[in-house]
Amino acid sequence: MEMFFNYKYLSKKHLKGFDTYKYSAIDTSPLSNYVMHPLWNVSVKLLPKWIAPNLLTFAGFLLMVAAVVLLGIYDYGCYGPLRATVQVVPDWVFTACAVFIFVSYNLDGMDGKQARRIGLSGPLGEMFDHGLDSYVVFFIPYALVTVFGRDHGYTISVFRGFLLVMSVSLNFYVSHCEKYNTGTLYLPWGYDISMWVSSLLFLMPGLYGPRVYHTYLFGYKFVNLLEIVVHATGLFTTLPITIYNIYIAKRNRTILNKSVIGMVRPVWSMLLMNAAILVWVIKSPNNILEYDPKAFILVYGTFFSNISCRLIVAEMSKQRCDVITWMCWPLLAGVSVSLYLPHLEIAVLYIIFVLSLAAHIHYGVCVVRQMCRHFKIQCFTVPKNKWK
Repeated sequence: MEMFFNYKYLSKKHLKGFDTYKYSAIDTSPLSNYVMHPLWNVSVKLLPKWIAPNLLTFAGFLLMVAAVVLLGIYDYGCYGPLRATVQVVPDWVFTACAVFIFVSYNLDGMDGKQARRIGLSGPLGEMFDHGLDSYVVFFIPYALVTVFGRDHGYTISVFRGFLLVMSVSLNFYVSHCEKYNTGTLYLPWGYDISMWVSSLLFLMPGLYGPRVYHTYLFGYKFVNLLEIVVHATGLFTTLPITIYNIYIAKRNRTILNKSVIGMVRPVWSMLLMNAAILVWVIKSPNNILEYDPKAFILVYGTFFSNISCRLIVAEMSKQRCDVITWMCWPLLAGVSVSLYLPHLEIAVLYIIFVLSLAAHIHYGVCVVRQMCRHFKIQCFTVPKNKWK
């Protein structure tokens, strides 16, 4: 098993880039600066110093996995918590998910502070954090589909729910495209707000039952209003601010990629993957998204996370990212087979799911192991001389 995860995805140039990497981020969110950071500064002092920062990060990720698994057990088909007059998803499940998300968010905020507290800050921790975030950012809207369900008067279609997943995920990617060009991660205000809102969106049906969202606000169904806010956040805040920051960096001659072709290099893999997925959804002969929304959207999230992780590695090591990530080609092949050989479509979905997940896990584990060997550190272990 150990030999299987010894593949070297990182070149010598990648590792040399990591050697000189310095963290650069700007966070102007009032909620983050005046509420969360003071809270995390106090909370981290309660943690034993033998707890590795990456262990906090991974624990938070596992809590998100637990929320997704729990909702999948009770509502695999994304029909929601109600079947006619029968409630099939217990209230405690929503309460548990709210707690999982909020604790995961706080662990994600404390890991870096724990690293600085014990003197273990470094590129591995940031890469590990952002890499897992690329899955977490997809998990939250993925889990919220169950809160609202489908096929009743107060929900949206599975396709529109999938578009929400895409919208939230792409906001994350846009921010990292910005860092790829500017060298600085501008943390959007919406991140902290979205984590609080996501926790509350699960907590409310946990406390008052799932019918709490069967209501209208400002003349809109609650879920439709949420849909508008999510899409508007990306189109009118994240994207314009990213373009502006890249423009300012270019004007000030601090831009890392001088040409327009270099600036848009991260776009093509993500664009191709999203286009292929959308074509599959729209042209699917077996209505694949309706058939198994959990599996299909998880395939999307896995490809999204892999492309994002490769961009994160490139931005941190100051290397050029791939124009087209190799994993896009098996996806295109799978979509083509599904469209032209409809009787194989269901099998193709599950084959792509298994292979993409295995490939992504292999990439992540191998990159982390390679960085650990390079920096002569352990991912989940704190040296005893740091315990004091």
